[in-house]
Amino acid sequence: MTQATLSVRPVATKADRKAFVDLPYRLYASDPNWVPPLKDEVHGLIMPGRNPWFEHGEAQLYLAEQGGRVVGRISAHIDHLALGQPADKGMGPGTGNWGLLEAEDEATAEALIAQAETWLRGKGMHRVLAPLSISVWDEPGLLVSGFDHPPTVMMGHNAAAYQGWVEGQGYSFAKALKTWDLDISGPFPELVNRIVAAGEKNARIRIRQVEKSRFNEEAKLILGILNDAWSDNWGFVPLSDSEIDYVGKKLKPIVYEDLIMVAEYDGEPVAFMIVLPDINEKLVQFGGKLLPFNWAKLLWWLRRPQVRTMRVPLMGVVKRLQSSRMASQLAFMMIEFIRRTAVTRYGASRGEIGWILDDNQGMNAIADAINSHVNKDYWLYEKAL
Repeated sequence: MTQATLSVRPVATKADRKAFVDLPYRLYASDPNWVPPLKDEVHGLIMPGRNPWFEHGEAQLYLAEQGGRVVGRISAHIDHLALGQPADKGMGPGTGNWGLLEAEDEATAEALIAQAETWLRGKGMHRVLAPLSISVWDEPGLLVSGFDHPPTVMMGHNAAAYQGWVEGQGYSFAKALKTWDLDISGPFPELVNRIVAAGEKNARIRIRQVEKSRFNEEAKLILGILNDAWSDNWGFVPLSDSEIDYVGKKLKPIVYEDLIMVAEYDGEPVAFMIVLPDINEKLVQFGGKLLPFNWAKLLWWLRRPQVRTMRVPLMGVVKRLQSSRMASQLAFMMIEFIRRTAVTRYGASRGEIGWILDDNQGMNAIADAINSHVNKDYWLYEKAL
């Protein structure tokens, strides 16, 4: 029997977008470590008008079809803010991206990646950094190790075969993003405890939790520190004001004021740490849908979640302090204060820190000092067009 022709075409209609969003639910139906995202969240990610990334970025979505079935998908996109970043920091002029890749087989992945590259060339790009789904602030990187357990909230998961398929298209390793796993049920090593105790006696240091009644103001404060703290990081693209507002609204239902700390030094906010209860532990039961009754279950759970895992997605110290001992002390203090709360109020026993760039010596040293170990690796790849 002759095999049906494989074709790749742009997403053009509402039905196409639905097919784009729905595909992973079929491909990963038998994967126990895939957590179905809420479909409305995925629609929000890819739709101009809902995701403020599109105020400075453009994207084209594609579907692969064979024999009347959707067998793959990909996004090709350009972030115009990223084009203005220094070339030695990962992004830079002429660098486009693709992401959200899903495919039934290698031939489909090859066709989709080729189509994304064609679109990027047509836009004047001469280099690809991928995968990014859609920005470095969403789900960057391809999972290459750590397939034996589910990802935590806001982290990605993909089939192990994808690594070979991507590398087979001429892509080479660019950067590793690591997540670190740790036991938080007991105290940290004695050296860390001494550093924390010394900080608690220092009248110039104040570690405070955020005030949810002033959430918008607090979110802007934290993300302002983030833009400063991360500005020299590889792959950094600053968050716009619209994105800061968007992130604040998106996170508000799953943030708890006793799990977010701001560190002040001489009265000035200089560092922050955000910890999220792993909502994936609940979402895995929902199949990506809130209706008809899952919304009520989720709202009940959100009142006071009891979880095994807490994730640290973001932490930052202002640039002027980053080479000082103060930076590590503030980090250890925030980590310890939140650890106590996570265990006593939320029943947590495990933490996950990341992602962290493989060459971020400061953060990797902090993770190592509290007896963490790397549990997942996500790789970014590059290719000249």
